[in-house]
Amino acid sequence: MLSTKISLKTKLLAILTFLSFCSPVLAQNQATWIWYPGDFEVWLSNKMQNRRTERGSFFPPFWKLDSHYNLVDFHKDFDLPASEEVSLFVEGQFNVKIDGKAISGFPKKITVPAGKHKVSLKVFCQDRVPAIFVQGKRVVSDASWLVTFEDKEWIDETGKASDQSGTKWLNAGFWNFNSASVPPSKFKLETKVQHAVKVEKKQQSLLADFGKETFGFIKLHGLKGKGKIKIYYGESKEEALATETCETLDDIDVSQTKKSNMTMELSKAFRFVNIKFDAAVSLDSVSMLYEYLPVADRGGFRCSDEQINKIYDVSNYTFHLNTREFFIDGIKRDRWIWSGDAYQSYLMNYYLLFDSPSVTRTLLALRGKDPVTSHVNTIMDYTFYWFIGINDYYQYTGDKTFIQQFYPRMQSLMDYCLSRRNKNGMMEGLTGDWVFIDWADGLSKKGEVSFEQLLLARSLETMATCASIVNDTEGAKKYNQLATDLKAKLFSNYWNDEKHALVHSRVEGKQTDNVTRYANMFAIFFNYLDEAKKQDVKKHVLLNDKIQKITTPYMRFYELEALCALGEQSYVLKEMKDYWGGMLNLGATSFWEEYNPNKKGDEHYAMYGRPFGKSLCHAWGASPIYLLGKYFLGVKPTSAGYQTYLVEPQLGGLQWMEGAVPTPDGDVKVYCSTKQIKIKGAGGIGTLRFKSQIKPTCQEGTIKALANDMYELTLEKGKSYEVTYGL
Repeated sequence: MLSTKISLKTKLLAILTFLSFCSPVLAQNQATWIWYPGDFEVWLSNKMQNRRTERGSFFPPFWKLDSHYNLVDFHKDFDLPASEEVSLFVEGQFNVKIDGKAISGFPKKITVPAGKHKVSLKVFCQDRVPAIFVQGKRVVSDASWLVTFEDKEWIDETGKASDQSGTKWLNAGFWNFNSASVPPSKFKLETKVQHAVKVEKKQQSLLADFGKETFGFIKLHGLKGKGKIKIYYGESKEEALATETCETLDDIDVSQTKKSNMTMELSKAFRFVNIKFDAAVSLDSVSMLYEYLPVADRGGFRCSDEQINKIYDVSNYTFHLNTREFFIDGIKRDRWIWSGDAYQSYLMNYYLLFDSPSVTRTLLALRGKDPVTSHVNTIMDYTFYWFIGINDYYQYTGDKTFIQQFYPRMQSLMDYCLSRRNKNGMMEGLTGDWVFIDWADGLSKKGEVSFEQLLLARSLETMATCASIVNDTEGAKKYNQLATDLKAKLFSNYWNDEKHALVHSRVEGKQTDNVTRYANMFAIFFNYLDEAKKQDVKKHVLLNDKIQKITTPYMRFYELEALCALGEQSYVLKEMKDYWGGMLNLGATSFWEEYNPNKKGDEHYAMYGRPFGKSLCHAWGASPIYLLGKYFLGVKPTSAGYQTYLVEPQLGGLQWMEGAVPTPDGDVKVYCSTKQIKIKGAGGIGTLRFKSQIKPTCQEGTIKALANDMYELTLEKGKSYEVTYGL
């Protein structure tokens, strides 16, 4: 074990750093660091995404990276009952004004007189985000301050300042950096010491097994001598031992340091590390600093099936590993922010963490700045996931402020999409567009792909919703009409009565023969199909083994969601046990980027033409969190922010299950067996809907009978209920 003495100052700094991760809820008159909204997220994402290496080489992202605004104006009007002394902390060069009159120098304190006054700071900083922390009794920096990157003011020949301005002011951005001593530029994830569970030590090598997939900084102890050390990282033992083909490594020259202990500069993903060193070098032991975002679980799930419990636990761990500064795709290879991967993380987050800042940070990092020159991540469907992610964020959180701040960026991105439609008003891959959909052998991306039109239709519906929120009446009308027209085209151009499904694509104005699962399953949970078409799709596509099967957890997520939406929880439970259970049977300690049960041995590790290219810890592998919360516990919002919500528990063959689903105002707690349902409501008004073969009873509320043995019970705010029923 490491023995270190930690100073009181270090402990306090650690506490303050931890608090900076908490959800952004500020006490009255509490100061926090503020910046131009979206800028810290862009700056931080640039730092994070450019840490990727491949066998020691720098590996930057494929897409354009924007930057923060380096000159920002901050101001707020105050009405003070008495004068007060105010402390200023600034990242960058700055001037400060009271009522437009500049105060000389770079003061650390100013006095604001009693009465009505405007306090203004203008900050320049290139290497970090211009940010301020203002601390007085009432004069404090918070999200109510207004900011701009261009003040559009001028002075005429008489020296008179303009009395009108075209400046666009926004509310400041923040993320609970609530201590003057912990500015945004000092942000780091937390770390804690972990030790290997098994070490094989030989004369000039050491193989350490940390017991499960993990992420952090390798630390070498008791270094002596001069020479070279090479560290080969592996998500599997096979990868760590494959010194010529493992994905990540470190190359160290011990002669350049006099330290007996050394911590690697970059954090990496691994379970195994294979350390080889020259004969003139000796090494006592190895440990690691596990790196993580300290966010606590609010949701949970347990049931009568222990394998499902294990699947849930490993999904939880997988999700936490990929919840870092942002929601990333996988911890070994890319460590980038991919919109399609992140979209699924948003949904899992609503059923586990309910950490809104992680969602908004990721959305802002993905969007970047204007002008728009390409799709998000260069991928057409990933642009549409970005829009749909905002729709879901509003439904789960009810946060209108985010939409009001960033609606212009939504408009410019949608304008880009609409400008790239073909003569038929359809999306078709142009030069520079990556039409991804899924990793699937032989999947055609040619022509007008039905899946892309469907995602665009949903994105246009999102734009209409957001336009209404910001009172853009004309925009709401325009986007609604575009969505209606595109949905009509979707069915007139792609639905095939003989195939009972939407075909995959049109090429040169004609339907192709190919039917794939993608557009069909999304059309189900987007509720674009009538009941007859839903049943057609279920029979002829989703439950049809002749249709190309899906092998990625990424699209299994949506396939199983569609089946859950059709009431096929029993089928989904079996598929979950076979698919995710199959990975567990192969020794998985986190869930993978792709799993094909037909592969053997080391074939499971290969991808992208490389023997260890596959990620064995991928965010999209954690989807059981979402499926079990939304479709088994059955909790989902029916209006924004869970003002109203539905609880529709479905056992799917389980004998019992229990869990919690977080909301903006408390957690919905559910227990369900074949004979009893117990529920504690959250802050909104809920509806419990269930099926019973006997007449149910409940002392705490009045049960309403519906058709086909269905019943409903209204759930009042924060109240607990027990229902006796029978399946």
